[in-house]
Amino acid sequence: MKAKSVILNATIAGALSIAPAAGLAEGELNIFNWGEYTSMEMIEKFEKEYDVSVTIDAYDSNETMLAKIKAGATGYDIAVPGDYMVAIMIEEDMLEKVEPNQMPNYENLDERWKNVYWDPGNHYSIPWNWGTTTFVINTNVYKGDIHTLALLFDPPPELQGRINLLRDVNDVINAALRYLDLPRCNSNPDDLRKLLDLLINVKPHIKSFAYESKELINSGEVDIAQIWNGFSLRARRERPEMHYAYPREGFTGWMDNLVVLKDAENLENAKLFLNFMMDPENAAMQSNFTAYANGVKGSEQYISAEILESPEYQPPEWAPEPEFVPPCGPEVVKMYDRIWTNFLK
Repeated sequence: MKAKSVILNATIAGALSIAPAAGLAEGELNIFNWGEYTSMEMIEKFEKEYDVSVTIDAYDSNETMLAKIKAGATGYDIAVPGDYMVAIMIEEDMLEKVEPNQMPNYENLDERWKNVYWDPGNHYSIPWNWGTTTFVINTNVYKGDIHTLALLFDPPPELQGRINLLRDVNDVINAALRYLDLPRCNSNPDDLRKLLDLLINVKPHIKSFAYESKELINSGEVDIAQIWNGFSLRARRERPEMHYAYPREGFTGWMDNLVVLKDAENLENAKLFLNFMMDPENAAMQSNFTAYANGVKGSEQYISAEILESPEYQPPEWAPEPEFVPPCGPEVVKMYDRIWTNFLK
């Protein structure tokens, strides 16, 4: 999920001298995506191949994207919601049923991503990038076992006041529930009291709540930060002492997805882009930029060895399987929002 911080508006002027063999496209395509999360090299290739001018606007969270579209943000053809948000947008009839499962390149999708809870059979969506959310830690500061959520929720003295948590209600609350060994989408009053007590007790040790984890840890402002695995690798390129943890208590898996918004003005170009992104070479261009996996078979032959061999891309054999958490019901969401608001006060 995840370059989430920088807002950009990039219009990439593709070379228009080469038309696609079938003459299928021309015109525009408007994409609404997370910041720092799109390979410009890949976009330029799409523009040249289909004679399409691509514009990208960015948001910093699934909830921001949903709120802006609901508030009337218009002109976007494609968005890139996370797995649980795809399920919500389908339920609220916000997506075009473009049937990616009938597109020529659909055969390239890994079988793992063809029967997902958020879109069984891929009637609305295809994978963009997928990964995990845990934390990165400065091992020059902390010398012990890094693979435990206790470092976030019961930190040792050297990490107290040096923690950044994502400003994301689901990522924080789900991590806290795992630490407490309690179920997700939890409405049990006793469990929620334990959750709130844990968060309130750790609050004095939290330095910041921000999506800019890579920037904060690389600048030395914090020594441990919730982060996505691709951003962890990018942080480690600058500071090799940073290590990505795989908490034994468990951690979140996520998939960001390409979807076509209801009544998209450039519907046919949006469909072309979905099919384009199921080509292994094109998917690999995206992975080489973000350092995340992509869900397209055959793409790994084009992904750099640095990424493929990294601990962020290849978890240790003992690590638990990542947990993909479905959207919670409205009553749980209200309770979580109340807990989150109290936590941030």
